[in-house]
Amino acid sequence: MAEKPLCMPTQISDDGDTQKEENIRCLTLLGHFGFECLPHQLVNKSIQQGFSLNILCVGETGIGKSTLINTLFNTNFKEHKSSHFYSNVGLKIQTYELQEANVQLKLTVVKTVGYGDQINKEASYQPIVDYLDAQFEAYLQEELKIKRSYFEYHDSRIHVCLYFISPTGHSLKSLDLLTMKKIDSKVNIVPLIAKADTISKNDLQKFKNNIMNELVDNGIQLYQFPEDDETTAHMSSSLKRHLPFAVVGSMDEVKVGKRMVRGRQYPWGVLQVENENHCDFVKLRDMLLCTNTEDLKEQTHTRHYERYRCHRLKKMGFTDVGPDNQPVSFQEIYEAKRQEFYEQCQREEEQLKQRFMQRVKEKEAAFKEAEKELQDKFEHLKRVQQEETMKLEEERKQLEEEIIDFYKMKAASESLQAQMCTNVKKDKERKK
Repeated sequence: MAEKPLCMPTQISDDGDTQKEENIRCLTLLGHFGFECLPHQLVNKSIQQGFSLNILCVGETGIGKSTLINTLFNTNFKEHKSSHFYSNVGLKIQTYELQEANVQLKLTVVKTVGYGDQINKEASYQPIVDYLDAQFEAYLQEELKIKRSYFEYHDSRIHVCLYFISPTGHSLKSLDLLTMKKIDSKVNIVPLIAKADTISKNDLQKFKNNIMNELVDNGIQLYQFPEDDETTAHMSSSLKRHLPFAVVGSMDEVKVGKRMVRGRQYPWGVLQVENENHCDFVKLRDMLLCTNTEDLKEQTHTRHYERYRCHRLKKMGFTDVGPDNQPVSFQEIYEAKRQEFYEQCQREEEQLKQRFMQRVKEKEAAFKEAEKELQDKFEHLKRVQQEETMKLEEERKQLEEEIIDFYKMKAASESLQAQMCTNVKKDKERKK
């Protein structure tokens, strides 16, 4: 701001008569004053806190997701190459701390792993949907805390989804349409034609038209470019005409004339990544990092997150108006939900008591039945034991009688034998 002079006229009175002099003293003020300094406060605070950007890259393995991210930020993020042999679709999350001049950027890049490599691709979109919902849920839980710490909390909500389309030259795959339809209400989708140098210019334009027609026919909502004023509307209209962006990524430097540019060397010539006549990389970079970054974050919060938040709060029973279509305060809703929850707990407690008593009665009946069976079995065994005892007693008596008879026979036998011996001795003595 230019220096502003401040003029101070002086007054001199002499004997009651006021005489004005043209002696003016000018003071020079340096810097800003008043509320015109407010934007500078925001700028300084933003620079001090730093910025964040969360990007989701969805595309098949080997389609060029990592190369494009490296090219966008002119940084070689070292990563291991992904395999085509994953049984399920996964997500690889990496966070980087970048700095350009005095501006710090916390960049989070989420990339699909194994996307489109399975034979059954029916549920390939599910891990992406689950991740987007999980980030919304984490932010909602942070909002609902009593003691919130937004300054320390890392907002991991995805601000933009770069959807990489295979350069087939014909139309979108069914997996592309299904995935974009599932996530278009959760994230800002920016479609990209990957490896656009494999298609001629005429075929590329036809391919773009086919893609946009298919997206419109299937009701898929892409990122809505802002149209706040005439300049912004003109810029957005220019960007819309180039959707989907045909991009090529490369970190290699190739000599063109007397200067070095980033591009790809082919036998037929050089493709320059930053040449707008060769591809739409510059338009994508300007849109993503220069002109629409804050709008992407704002739409993530005001459209996609608010839609998720509204759905979750309604599912939890919260509403803005009551049955009589009158505004309802959060306290009233809380008390109503608390009373409803208390009554539900009472009902469930009563049901549990009834079920418990029913189970107790069933168990008692089962125990009585088992006790009766055991008693009957005991009586049966007792009778059997008594019968066995009586039988054994009879056998014992019979055996005792047999023993007595045996001893009698033995005594008779011994007596007879003694008598015979006596007779023999007598006979011998007679003979002598």
